[in-house]
Amino acid sequence: MQPHRNIRNTPFLPRLADLAFRRRRLVVIVWVVGLVLALGAASKLAGEWSADYETPGSDSQAAAALLGERFAERRPYSVDFVWQASDAAAAGVRERVDALLGRAQQLEGIGDGVSTAQAQVSADGRVGLVRVPLSVRSSDDVPKRTGERLLELVGAANAGGLRVEAAGQVVAEAQQSEVSSEGVGLLVAAFVLLLTFGTLVAAGMPLATALFGLGVSSALGGLLAAVIDVPDWAPAVASMIGIGVGIDYALLIVTRYRAGLAEGLTPHDATVTAIATAGRSVLIAGTTVVISLMGLFVMGLTYLYGVALSAIIAVLVVMTASVTLLPALLGFARRRIDRLRVPGTGRRATDPGRGLAARWSRAIQRRPWTAAIAGVAVLLALTAPTTGLRLGFPDAGNDRAETTTRQAYDLMGEGFGVGSAGPLLLVASLQSEGDAADVGALAERVRSQPGVAAAGEPVFNRARDTALISVQPDSAPQDAATADLVHALRDDVVPAAGVDVKVGGQTAAFVDQGEVTADRLPLFIGAVVALSFLLLLAAFRAPVVALKAGVLNLLSIAAAYGVVALIADGGFAGQLIGIDTATPVPPFIPVMMFAILFGLSMDYEVFLLSRIREEYLAGRDTSEAVVEGLARTARVITAAAAIMVAVFGAFVLSGEVFLKLIGAGLASAVLIDATLVRMVLVPALMQLLGQRNWWLPRWLDRAVPRLELEPEARPARA
Repeated sequence: MQPHRNIRNTPFLPRLADLAFRRRRLVVIVWVVGLVLALGAASKLAGEWSADYETPGSDSQAAAALLGERFAERRPYSVDFVWQASDAAAAGVRERVDALLGRAQQLEGIGDGVSTAQAQVSADGRVGLVRVPLSVRSSDDVPKRTGERLLELVGAANAGGLRVEAAGQVVAEAQQSEVSSEGVGLLVAAFVLLLTFGTLVAAGMPLATALFGLGVSSALGGLLAAVIDVPDWAPAVASMIGIGVGIDYALLIVTRYRAGLAEGLTPHDATVTAIATAGRSVLIAGTTVVISLMGLFVMGLTYLYGVALSAIIAVLVVMTASVTLLPALLGFARRRIDRLRVPGTGRRATDPGRGLAARWSRAIQRRPWTAAIAGVAVLLALTAPTTGLRLGFPDAGNDRAETTTRQAYDLMGEGFGVGSAGPLLLVASLQSEGDAADVGALAERVRSQPGVAAAGEPVFNRARDTALISVQPDSAPQDAATADLVHALRDDVVPAAGVDVKVGGQTAAFVDQGEVTADRLPLFIGAVVALSFLLLLAAFRAPVVALKAGVLNLLSIAAAYGVVALIADGGFAGQLIGIDTATPVPPFIPVMMFAILFGLSMDYEVFLLSRIREEYLAGRDTSEAVVEGLARTARVITAAAAIMVAVFGAFVLSGEVFLKLIGAGLASAVLIDATLVRMVLVPALMQLLGQRNWWLPRWLDRAVPRLELEPEARPARA
């Protein structure tokens, strides 16, 4: 391989690598100063994590807005206190519960004016329930300290024959287990890097690059929260993506750098070559991830905007670090990158073309039809459970048995029926005195509706221009029957009321969000796939290759959806990660999975195809290029996938059901993509397509822009 010469006449990336290598001290200083400035600005200007989880334009959002404007003391979100005693209505019991309520209502974000005088008592007199509305628009605006203090108050109240539990999103978030997924992911990543490179210096390069990127992007994420709404779980998602892609991108570049040294290049030329080739793959792959995340804006759910921007910032920062900071660090390491060797690790074959990956590729390519059919069959088998995937939000019945939210859920079900955990709120806007009578008649009709366990008397605000009817379904909040009841009320009962009525409450809001997500998911997928296809077409100038990449990515993501559906069913697969009962899948999980996975799986496609195309441009035929490309990337893709599986799999350690589902889905998708797709289907299909892989009509060649990052073709090896 010839070293790069005449840097001024070469494309952008080689010039950037040359500059970073020669001015390495300045580059590192700039990154250090940038990190310090970002952290300093975040400490002074960072905003609070908050988000609006309402679905724009929905009935539930209109109900919440009406309550907030005219009936603030009856907001749709609350903290529910449920207690059990031999006589729940006894004076002594009420005094103790009122004392608890009084202290709770002094906390920030919790409403006031509620006592046991407004409590429900079960038919047997043993269970009491009172709902304390929030004083803010949603539970996300309540400080975490409030939830933690509520847990303390509830724990202290359990004494002397009185049992008290609490439910609500504020309490649920406070009781979440503190598992550092970032820490677990970094530890496993360090171990995999040591096994892959075999030296402490080489393994430290990707970690240092990722940590710098993580520090800067985390600080910028805090500043973003001062400008727009960002959910409190967005930083964790952004950190996981940033760590994963940051380490993967640096891993690819360091691997290419060491290969250059082994071929006799100087440290400078090895750095320039690594950035010109592997760095180009990094920019293409990272841009694909950004495009996938930008697709979240198509969903029209405002809380996803903050998640998307946080993750995009993380990806852009680590991409920049990979092609600027990393070559500077390589300039300091030079040939010392192989220092501090770990005994028994890092052994590399002198000729990758004779290694295990090359032999595997040749075996697949000898029987491409068999491999392709078998690979697709496995993917379709994994996809099959997706037909039973039910979108919805798990209720507290899926929480861990020892949590207060689960205990409260069980007590409410015992005393008032399972539907009491998620009442529906019918909010009526009154225009005249006669409307009050219409609301009363509506309450009567609702009570006779199938699926309704109980409906309260209408409650009017002080101005008597708004009325509220609380409706308790006879099914649990997460049950499909509850969603059916919401539709029946909206489609059949409410239109005949003669007054403007909106069906709201948290349960109805979850139903609305699930349906909007399902409706917009095809548009989201189509937009991401189309934009990614155009990017790959411009990068590889091969429409067949770009189309194949998109289809294979869709198949691997569909298989991951099947794994999630299988786990959510609560059977053997679910029990392996602590999900014992069937649960619906929150609608944002398939969306987030697709946005993250389509971009990340394209990473491996770009890494592999870039090397295959490089070999093809160097004079090899397609079959030989596939063998050589797979042989020279299998090790790095395997290591990158192992890191990703560890990073995402750390979510499974959480006690929260939706985090378990996200972790299992992302980890399984990466595993499927890096093994079955990249190691079986890609070589098989490229062997079958032969020269058609590189087919490009002249009119399309003229129409497709040429990326400036295109590296020069290498001369063929002797």
